Amino acid sequence: MKYHQINSGLFVKNRRKFMAEMKPNSVAVFNSNDIYPISADSTLPFAQHRDIFYLSGVDQEESVLLLFPDAPYEHQREILFLRETNDHIAVWEGEKLTKERAFQVSGIRTVYWLQDFHKVLNEMMTYADTMYINTNEHYRATVETETREARFVKWWKERYPAHNVAKSNPILQRLRSVKESEEIDLIQHACDITEKGFRRLLGFVRPNVTEYEVEAELAHEFIRNRSKGFAYTPIIASGNNANVLHYIENNQQCKAGDLLLLDVAAEYANYSSDMTRTIPVSGRFTDRQKAVYNAVLRVKNEATKMLTPGTLWKQYHIEVGKIMTSELLGLGLLDKADVQNENPEWPAYKKYFMHGTSHHMGLDTHDYGLLHEPMKPNMVFTVEPGIYIPAEKFGIRLEDNVVVQEKGEPFNLMRNIPVEADEIETLMNE
Repeated sequence: MKYHQINSGLFVKNRRKFMAEMKPNSVAVFNSNDIYPISADSTLPFAQHRDIFYLSGVDQEESVLLLFPDAPYEHQREILFLRETNDHIAVWEGEKLTKERAFQVSGIRTVYWLQDFHKVLNEMMTYADTMYINTNEHYRATVETETREARFVKWWKERYPAHNVAKSNPILQRLRSVKESEEIDLIQHACDITEKGFRRLLGFVRPNVTEYEVEAELAHEFIRNRSKGFAYTPIIASGNNANVLHYIENNQQCKAGDLLLLDVAAEYANYSSDMTRTIPVSGRFTDRQKAVYNAVLRVKNEATKMLTPGTLWKQYHIEVGKIMTSELLGLGLLDKADVQNENPEWPAYKKYFMHGTSHHMGLDTHDYGLLHEPMKPNMVFTVEPGIYIPAEKFGIRLEDNVVVQEKGEPFNLMRNIPVEADEIETLMNE
């Protein structure tokens, strides 16, 4: 891994929190992701399943974590199963976790090779009444591929039909949404790398550069700072491309006078950051562009203040919509009749701002979190309002990452990334 080793104490805490929520006499199993084939002997780069990483820190394929807090013997309460390594594997694939190294990473003392998994699991199931299966229940999930986790669940149900079944996901949704201080530090580090990439761009972007050249500059800066690269597929949208919310082709030339919307961010140690900035290709905003830009910035600043303990996500978006409506009236994009005659199910402001303002973030860019439950301290949210005007061939979105605080305004993890229009102009013209 490129990142510095994370103190295993984080994963020890995470496991304790999870096991405290388990039913008596129950087992939970978590699997690494598959390495996905492309064709011939080619594969996609490995990306670890965030749940096993959250609970163990293990960032390696073909790994399994078993938790059994009520096991009859202490050494059976936390068990890691790893692909056995040897000198041949070390030569062809590089270093894999040894049992001792796995303990250093995870804090788990009982480590077996993977070939012992079924034998050990069978013994654990003779003691247990309930199995926690790990299903993907994220509100945005669309899973069309059978995962390693799904294959295990199917096999386990056939092999052990007499056991009760419980779900890990509701526990993880709550635990993962509230970050430990170490996790906030890792997200901050990802944000700091993102800042370096953005500042690099301010001296690079000019008329006639291509969107993919901008992407390359970011990739360079992210990787040289120990990131694997982008936390998600980058959106580098010049001119009217910014009005396509998930524009990812990044293959057009940036033209003089256009705006460039950048929804790009680095990961670090599997933790995401999620930034959007919009900059003038020529180094100066027009008066109209700046007016819209500052309207979006005001909405972002006001929306940020509302991310406080007890806030309900749905009501928060209603209040943000009211602020955005006021700004759109001021810009002449809406008039009073538009608002008076609006459809409550699709308010007038949605014509220019059609997506949500905030989502949980952390190990996943759209991280775990139950949206019907009140916000809590140490949850991390994006704040990302936008105004999109296809008729004027530009769109503006601004996005920061903030931590909900026990008291006072949220803490902005992107506080050092330039966002004021005047500052961006100054930096682009130095």
